[in-house]
Amino acid sequence: MEHNNTKNNSYGFALFLIGCLFFIFGFITWSNSQLIPYLKIACELTDTQSYFVATAFFAAYFFMSIPSSYVLKATGFKRGMSVGLLVMAVGALLFIPAANTRNYPMFLTGLFIIGSGLALLQTASNPYVTVLGPIESAASRMSIMGICNKIAGILAVVILGKITLSNVDELKARLLTLSPADKAVALDELASRVIGPYLIIAATLTVLAIVLFFLNMPEVKDEENATDAEIATAAAEKEKTLFHYPHLILGAIAIFFYVGVEVISYDTFAGLGETVGYKLATAKDFATYTGYGLLIGYVFSIFAIPKIISQRAALILFVLLSMAIVLFTAYYTGEPGIYTLLGLDLPTHPAIWSFALLGFTNSVMWPAIWPLALTGVGRFTKIGGALLVMGIVGGAVLPPIYGKVAEFTGSKQSAYLLMIPCYLYILFFALKGYRMGKAKV
Repeated sequence: MEHNNTKNNSYGFALFLIGCLFFIFGFITWSNSQLIPYLKIACELTDTQSYFVATAFFAAYFFMSIPSSYVLKATGFKRGMSVGLLVMAVGALLFIPAANTRNYPMFLTGLFIIGSGLALLQTASNPYVTVLGPIESAASRMSIMGICNKIAGILAVVILGKITLSNVDELKARLLTLSPADKAVALDELASRVIGPYLIIAATLTVLAIVLFFLNMPEVKDEENATDAEIATAAAEKEKTLFHYPHLILGAIAIFFYVGVEVISYDTFAGLGETVGYKLATAKDFATYTGYGLLIGYVFSIFAIPKIISQRAALILFVLLSMAIVLFTAYYTGEPGIYTLLGLDLPTHPAIWSFALLGFTNSVMWPAIWPLALTGVGRFTKIGGALLVMGIVGGAVLPPIYGKVAEFTGSKQSAYLLMIPCYLYILFFALKGYRMGKAKV
């Protein structure tokens, strides 16, 4: 009994540390929602060019996830996470020369390096949380991580928005009246606002990397997640490849579409606000509403999965609700308005609150897709986790496509229809794809 208590305490402490890492994921990732309008002004970009912030950041997941799995094989989960934090610190430091020169390609390079470090962290932490306990309750553990992630995301939107986009509407109007020389000076001042925050981020990441390296954490072996049949037939197991687990590959595609629509749901929210008539000073904070919706959804998952509803059934239900929300947001027109409650100025436009609800309905997808995709993969847990993390590249691909569709149609609202086929694929995975090939496993 004492051994079990010690093991449970060890696992509990490990989950706490992973929760801290998910906090970092959220802060860094959601900072992009503020960098997009910020860099659009500072570097004089088009809408589509500004969305390359998401492309550079999330493309790293695609290119670096498989290499990350090999790093983890050599270092183990804990040391691999430390390396990932140090890589992120290097990327954050690159923002300093990028800001000093207003060099957009250098900003994108820094974001790619940060994304590379995050790819290593995500490749380690997500399967770690998934197998650190019963697979049936994996969605609940992932939801706890999601709460850490989204609290950080909300803070990132508020803090970085106040620093980088302070008085931005007045600045945009003033830039139209300045001479080229004075305009360059004003833009240089705007670009310099990002230096302080990313210096602090780099220092914090470095300290955490050192602390994590010297802490004790339980190492989860791939075999702990193997089925009885796999353990009994070890020889046959050694001959298997990833292609023996089609549900894992289909799950990675589901992650691709899910991350793509989630990134669209918060990175484009400020643009949606401007489209329906709000000033950027107000609209820049709209992404926090998505964060609140996600938080509520994660709390729901913690208490409801699997006690009230299975993770698969929740996935099906929330996908259907997401499609209904997207259709309403894409087609609803109306006048912008502000309602003051407890000193807070809140938007009254129904499309804004509809789009905010997408945070709630999206919340169950990431924590439900992971366990459905990783069930029964045995010794392929690390490489399987890397494959799923590669799917995060959807966040690099879909936002610029959304930008192009919005430019082509002339409507940022109707461009959200791009999200419907993405949700349809996730629905297919929840209904059928998750079990494909499992009978052969």
